[in-house]
Amino acid sequence: MTAEDGPASRTPAEPVKPVEPAESVQPAEPEAPDRPVAPLSCLVTGASGYIGGRLVPELLAAGHSVRCLARSPGKLRDHPWAKDVETVRGDVTDAASVLGAMRGVDVAYYLVHALGTGSRFEETDRDSARIFAEQARRAGVRRIVYLGGLTPAGVPPHRLSPHLRSRAEVGRIFLDSPVPATVLRAAVIIGSGSASFEMLRYLTERLPVMVTPSWVRTRVQPIGVRDVLRYLVGSAAMPDDVNRAFDVCGPDVVTYREMMRGYAAVAGLPRRLIVPVPVLTPRLSSHWVGLVTPVPHTIARPLTESLRYEVVCREHDIARYVPDPPGRPLTFEQALSLALQRVRDAHVATRWSSAALPGAPSDPLPTDPDWAGGSLYTDDRELTADAAPDALWRVIEGIGGENGWYSFPLAWAVRGWLDRFAGGVGLRRGRRDAQRLRAGDSLDFWRVEEIEPGRLLRLRAEMRLPGLAWLELRVERDAQGRTRYRQRAVFHPRGLLGHAYWWSVSPFHAVVFGGMARNITRAAERTTATGRGRAAP
Repeated sequence: MTAEDGPASRTPAEPVKPVEPAESVQPAEPEAPDRPVAPLSCLVTGASGYIGGRLVPELLAAGHSVRCLARSPGKLRDHPWAKDVETVRGDVTDAASVLGAMRGVDVAYYLVHALGTGSRFEETDRDSARIFAEQARRAGVRRIVYLGGLTPAGVPPHRLSPHLRSRAEVGRIFLDSPVPATVLRAAVIIGSGSASFEMLRYLTERLPVMVTPSWVRTRVQPIGVRDVLRYLVGSAAMPDDVNRAFDVCGPDVVTYREMMRGYAAVAGLPRRLIVPVPVLTPRLSSHWVGLVTPVPHTIARPLTESLRYEVVCREHDIARYVPDPPGRPLTFEQALSLALQRVRDAHVATRWSSAALPGAPSDPLPTDPDWAGGSLYTDDRELTADAAPDALWRVIEGIGGENGWYSFPLAWAVRGWLDRFAGGVGLRRGRRDAQRLRAGDSLDFWRVEEIEPGRLLRLRAEMRLPGLAWLELRVERDAQGRTRYRQRAVFHPRGLLGHAYWWSVSPFHAVVFGGMARNITRAAERTTATGRGRAAP
């Protein structure tokens, strides 16, 4: 396995309480346990996201060729596997681009959804799935593979959360299409960087005593991300006459309360006191989760809504076509241990924030001075650093997350909290990697729009703003060969409110941006003088 939570060993401080096995699930006898799989041509949508970014290297490792469909191909260029795949520009809402991407493809993976794009996201999901299915038929695709959500038994669609209802409808669209489909239905996915794991991790670590919603008593059947990927890869080779949905889960059925206590035991934390109360609605729960964890309430809400009903596997027929090797699927404790080890080793391949936050701006920085789109405010800073260029670059590339922003921490913290209260991501999204950045990475309330190692880092703001904003950090040499640091903040206001916003905050730029420039260059100078890898902010 290439991009997954790999083997780890651990001795927990406290044994995890034995979990209840899924009594209704009986592993099926494998029909073809050792069937050789011929190389296939696979199209992956959502490759910039959490699952898609991990699926691509798994498909390559299995010998398949991969083509990625992306709205912004530049986001994929810094992935370790980028040179081994073909990337085409397109969108699942655009039939022409989907058809072009599907030409010559055997298997098409649908790993996108429109959650958070507005009140009509269910309609967008529905239309996109229909476009995808129709263009797959026209292109002669042999199979569609879709990862959806596990729905509770006996609950009518109108009582489901919009998130689960939409996922189920997309699955039905694919199963009703002329192209054979594999629809995998998973509940809670446990893996380093997954939204479910991050929510569980931060709730447990930060709150030794919790007053929790009643849904912590709901039974769920989590699955490790390694097993999700194994089923996704194996689904590519299913026989042509297979057209159905499969429940995919791990072997353990647990309540969310047991999951939190299990995490505390695996992480070596004291036992958590958890007090469920009935007054926290899914909406209030999502805001509570958003305040305590890095997961914003726009993402936390569908996760918490999905926990209102019991979601337990009703069958394990997937094993007929993708046999489980010895010791698999992973238990809940094993999945937790592997995910936590990846986090501690700072080796997280993708995170829930890998995909752009729905509704966040995606416009590239306007060309300047040729841009003719209206006002463009800038704050420019330039300093000479008595430091080696590579030392300055290491400081720049390490900015944000736990490393901080080298300027007036209280001001950044306040801006982050204001963004959270406004429904934004705030500062706690952090970094995927403490030292290295790649195009498309989230970085607190910024996203890496462009990175030229050793020379340029351009960040695009994903905070709530009345306009669009960017921050550029550059390393250059002047005419005398000295190291120069250049910093530019750019703001494109939207309407009168945007102009008012810029002029209201501009008096603080000397402190925030000026201090940032000075502290970054000083950190680089200290690094050069001491010979250490990185100076603290």
